[in-house]
Order: sequence, then C-alpha cells, then structure tokens
Amino acid sequence: MSATSQSPVVTVERGLTAAEVRQRVADGKTNDVPARASRSIGEIVRANVLTRFNAIIGALFVMILIVGPLKQGLFGLVIVVNTAIGIFQELRAKRTLERLAIVGEAKPRVRRDGETVEIPVNQVVLDDIIELGPGDKVVVDGAIVAADSLEIDESLLTGESDPMVKHDADAVMSGSFVVAGTGAYRATKVGRDAYAAKLAEEASKFTLVHSELRSGIDRILRFITWLLFPAGALIIYSQLTVKNQSVPDALRGMVAALVPMVPEGLVLLTSIAFAVGVIRLGRRSCLVQELPAIEGLARVDVVCADKTGTLTENGMRLSEVRTLNQDGADVGAVLAAVAGTDPRPNASMLAIAEAYPNGPNEPDGPGWRTTAIAPFSSARKWSGASFDQHGNWILGAPDMLLPADSPELATAVEAGAQGLRVLLLARSARPVDDPATATDVTPVALVVLEQRVRADAGDTLRYFAEQDVAVKVISGDNAVSVGAVAGTLGLAGADRPVDARELPEDQAELAGVLAERTVFGRVTPAQKRDMVGALQSRGHTVAMTGDGVNDVLALKDAQIGVAMGSGSPATRAVAQIVLLDNKFATLPYVVAEGRRVIGNIERVANLFLTKTVYSVLLAVLIGIVRLPFPFRPLHLTLIGALTIGIPSFFLALAPNTERARHGFVPRVMRMAVPAGVVAAVATFVTYWLSHVVDGTTTQAQDTTAAVVTLYLVAAWAMAIVARPYVWWKIALIAAMFAGFLLALFLPLGRRFFELDISHAGSMATAVGAGAVAVAVMEIGWWLDGWFRHEKRRLLG
Repeated sequence: MSATSQSPVVTVERGLTAAEVRQRVADGKTNDVPARASRSIGEIVRANVLTRFNAIIGALFVMILIVGPLKQGLFGLVIVVNTAIGIFQELRAKRTLERLAIVGEAKPRVRRDGETVEIPVNQVVLDDIIELGPGDKVVVDGAIVAADSLEIDESLLTGESDPMVKHDADAVMSGSFVVAGTGAYRATKVGRDAYAAKLAEEASKFTLVHSELRSGIDRILRFITWLLFPAGALIIYSQLTVKNQSVPDALRGMVAALVPMVPEGLVLLTSIAFAVGVIRLGRRSCLVQELPAIEGLARVDVVCADKTGTLTENGMRLSEVRTLNQDGADVGAVLAAVAGTDPRPNASMLAIAEAYPNGPNEPDGPGWRTTAIAPFSSARKWSGASFDQHGNWILGAPDMLLPADSPELATAVEAGAQGLRVLLLARSARPVDDPATATDVTPVALVVLEQRVRADAGDTLRYFAEQDVAVKVISGDNAVSVGAVAGTLGLAGADRPVDARELPEDQAELAGVLAERTVFGRVTPAQKRDMVGALQSRGHTVAMTGDGVNDVLALKDAQIGVAMGSGSPATRAVAQIVLLDNKFATLPYVVAEGRRVIGNIERVANLFLTKTVYSVLLAVLIGIVRLPFPFRPLHLTLIGALTIGIPSFFLALAPNTERARHGFVPRVMRMAVPAGVVAAVATFVTYWLSHVVDGTTTQAQDTTAAVVTLYLVAAWAMAIVARPYVWWKIALIAAMFAGFLLALFLPLGRRFFELDISHAGSMATAVGAGAVAVAVMEIGWWLDGWFRHEKRRLLG
C-alpha cells in the first residue's frame, strides 16, 4: 500500500489513556493468561504425595504400626524423605523456570497516552493499540487499525501456508505472527477469550508427559499394578496358612513381600532428574519451555542451524559500497533514504542506517517524500521504497534480482565467496508496491556487509562432529557466502554449498540431497520446513536453531526448536528451548544435559524394575511352597537402600554423554527381567536349602542366608548398571558393600537388623549361590553385548 507521509502509520493512534487502562483493569478486562511454564505449589505437592504407590506403601506402613515393631516400618520413613526431596527439587525448578520465563518473555509494544511502551503480555487490556513489526507475535485477538504492507502468517493456527495481507478492519488472531510490513491492531479479545489462549494454557504447563520415557514408565507401572493383585493375594494366603506362624508374623511377612514390588522411587527419581536438568540449564541462561525437550535433545542426531544469529553474530558492519553504474544518483543519499523508511529495520538495514544516518525523516536528511514502501520479505529477499521525484529503489539479494549471466552478479558472487553479505541497490521503472517491480531493475551499486563469526561457533561444530551429530547449515543468504562462513569454522562439506532454488520438491529426493550435502543457501521459509520434514522421513531426530521470523515454521516442525533470546518474539514463542544468552555454544551443554537425564533415568529404571521382578517372583515361589516369607520389611529396606535407593540417587545425577535411543521399555526389560529372575531363583534356592534341606537352622539363620544371597546378586546388578566405571562409581559400590558388611558383622548392626551369621553351612550356601548367580549375570551381560553388536566397557 502507498504511504502518504514519511512517518509510519502506526503513530496515528494515541492509544488508551492511563485512566482508561485503570478502568479496564478494575472491570477485569485484562489479559489474565496462565503463568507460563510452572505448576502451582499445591499441584506439585499433590503430584508428589498423592500417588497410587504412596497410597499402597502408606497402607502397608499403617499395618506395621499396628503389629509392630516400629523399626520394621523404616520403609515408610524412606518414602517420606524421598517425596520431600522430590517436592523441594521441583519447587526449585519452578522458581528457575518462572524467573527465566520472565526474562525471556516477549513484550508487545503498546500505545498509551500517545507514547509507545513495552509491557508484559498479561498487562495488555481490552482496546489497547498494539504495534506490529516483522517477527512480532500477535498476543491477543484484535482488529487492524493501521497497516503498511502488513503480512501475517496464520499457518500455525489455520494451516494456511501463505501469509495473509492485512488491511484496516481485518481480524487478527493470537498465535499468528508478522512476516513483513508494519501496522497496529486494537485488542478485541483478551485473556482466556482469545483464540489461542486455551491452547497456550495447556502447552505452557510444567509437565513431564507426552514423551517416550514417561509413557514407557507409565506402561511399566500399569503392568506392575496388575501384577501386585495376584502376587499379593497369593502371599497373603500363604502366610496366613503357614503352620506355626502367628498372625503378626504372617502380616509382617506379607508386608515384606509387597513393599519391594512397588518401584516407588522410579517416578520420584525421574522427576528429580528432570527438575535438576532444568535448574542446571537455567544456570546457563537456557529456558526450557517444555520439559520433554530435555528428552528430545538426548536423541537429536541432526542439528539444522541458521547462519545469521547462530554461526554469526546478529550485528553487521558496512564494509564498502561499490558503484556499478554512474546514472547520476547520489548512492549515499539513496541508501540513507531507503534505510530511513524502514520502521523495523533488520540487521543489514541497521548497518546501512548506521553508515548513512541522514534518512528522509531526519532534520539533516534529503527531505524526500515517500510514496510507497515494500518491507523486507524472507520469501522475495528484497525491500524497497518509492520517492516522489527521486525514483523507485530496491535493496536485496543480487541473485534474486539479476539474471544469471549478469556481470554485476558475477562481481557479487566473488565478494560473497569471501564470506561477506552482498546486497544490490537497484533502480526500478515501477513503484515498489507493483508486483512486477523486481522484474525490470537497473543495478546501481553493491553494498558489502561484514558479518562477525561467533568466536565459539567452531568449537560447537567440532563438539557435534565428535558426538556423531550432523550439522546442516540452512540459510536464506547466498549459498556461496554461507559456505565460505561455514568453511572458516571447519564444517565438513562447506566447500560444496547448495543453492536451494535447485533443490527437488519431492521429499524422498530432497532427503537424499540432505544426506549428502551440508550447507544450503537461498532457502525460503517453506523450504526450511520441507527440509526438516525430509530429514525426519529418514528417521532422524532434528533440532532446529534460529532467531528470525523465517525460521518459525521449521522450528515448530522440528522435534526440538531452539531460539536465540534476541530472536523475534514469534521464534521464542514456538521454540521448546530459548538460549537467553544468545550463545550457540550453549547448545552442546543443553544436548549433554538431555543425554545425562535420559541415560541415567534408564540406568536407575533397570535397578528399580529388577527389584520388582525378583520381589514378585520370590512371592510366587514362597507362596506356592507355603513357607514363611524369609524376610522382614527391615531386611528389604536394608538391601533396597544399599543396592538401589542410595546408588540410584547418585547415578541419576551423574555425567552421561551417550546419545539416547528409541526403545526404552524393551531395553530396560531386557536387563531387569533376567537379572530379577536370577536374583529370585538364587535367593529361593538358598532359603530352601537352609530352611528345608538342612533342617538344623533357626529362622533367623535362614533369613540371614537369604539376605546375603539377595544382596550379592542385587549389588552385582547395580555394579553392572553403573558401568563403565570411573573412580567415584567404584567408591560408591565399595561404600555400599562396606555398609552391608557393617550391618552383617557389627553386633549392633546384627541386633538392629535381626541377622544371625553363626551357622557356617547356611553362610557358605548363601555365598556359593550368590557367586553362581553373579557369574550367570556377568556372562549374560557380555553375551547380550556380543549378540547385539554393542561395545561393552568396564572402565570409562
């Protein structure tokens, strides 16, 4: 649309007065949207306390309180302490998320009393006049009151792929974003009445759902819940019908059998691992807007990175202006005029405006009257302005405006090959708001801009190469220029850049090109999205980084969208992770944190589910032969604490750089089921030989023999899960073994845990059965690695 003045049209509206704002606040007409990224304190407490497994453990704890002695209910106190730790860690994560969300929140520009002010989204009120520029997100529903070549992308809401040109009185929906032009709109629906508010409320919650890890754990827990009923019923029946067994002893045996079946610590440690991950990333100014993003990052094997703002810094500097045709135009005045007409300049235009500050609106400017403006568009790669008496001027990508055989284009390509950004200043015979204005242009000058490469970009690319993560540089800039920048950073394949205009449209063919090439230039926003989809079609887990409005669609489609803190509000809104410090070098730490969290959760899941398997199988075996259950709750609390509880807490927070893979449930069960079966059979055989075959032992001696065997096997399972070993893991395993020896050999420990090691025969049986079981587990672990072609290591 043509402009009739040199000032942006958004200044026509003065906006609400302070009194009108106060009145709307008093009337409740505010944008009262849910707090982003966190649950309430009450929800956190309920989620950690009111669980089905805590209810089961609590009921069993009450039973022990009734029949006594109190020390047999030590497992109940462990649950209380662990739950308290979980609540504390999640509250810390909540505070971290809320603090970072406030820092990273996009603030709309609102007109109040004739002044433009930035305010938080929740302070927008009904009838506010909100300004729009490229990359801005529409925060509430409204109606356009001013538009200057305004184009809004509503694809994330409606599925319409093409940007919509907006005019006065047109409706805009919250959740859409500006791709070109400027304007302003009046807020007509705020708060929960807005179109996208309900979606935002659901998407912004502090949640651990919708991930393979969580769904896998939930599936396992549902299966275990169903197992509890028949196994529990069998052990209850058997204990109450064992001869010479008192009712209190039968109840204590029943509780001892049921308590270890419940993997109560697995969910807790999962929550703690995620929460600690959020806190660690928060210390690096990284906002995790969706917690499953941590899991997704652990599985990333392709990173698609935009050049500008990722490999290079946002800021640019004008290097030189090369005049091509002496047509009498004052190139400096033209550049100043074009730059001065852009109310929301990008990095290139800012560099030009810095070099030529006297635009048409400045007191010392040329005083040219603007008759039409064409804002920059990522799709067409140029912007321009028409001036009364001074012609029509276009500033954009040379390869988009000049024919392939143009000598001026050859000059531009030569400069771009040095990693410089080159723009063409050209005169057009048509006004810039004419759709055909770019088809007939006369080149006047080349504007050469220097881009500052990020100092840490090279190290970041090398890290990804070492971790077998492929990096694809996808940029809207000239392909040769992008390749030159990537080449200086040592990126493999940078010497063979691809012009995206030559890419095939077929997804399968596009995926083939992406598999072979690394650097792509002149990529349109739609192509970025297609490229992400093509990579995903080959089974890749894709992370997309970007900061511009042209990255929004690809960020949304990638499994993990990573936005820079200085990026457009639209990119920050759709990304799962925001790097508030704008450092590409933070991304390796984010990926490493994801791997640490997921890899360690898988490790501790092995331990908890091994315990569940051996507990269920022992209950079944004991119930079938109708013997007194060999353990009291206190014995299994001791074994669980030294082989699972304490070690898993450290293992869940340990470093882990292995890339996560799909198939969480089969992998965990592949370890837990055999290990649990071996532990249960070895323990049952020891107890049977001591209690039935020998016949000269007391119940305490039989129990002690079973405790020793079960500890040896469970401890070895913990030692296998902890591999590969480093010094602190060896120290942890040694400390757990020492703790068991103290309980077994110190008189105080034996009295408290009711152990009797005086029968040499039963102790020899226990150690022998444990040694055989350990050997079976060790051989099985190595054979499983050989069969699956997985490299197994003892030392890290």
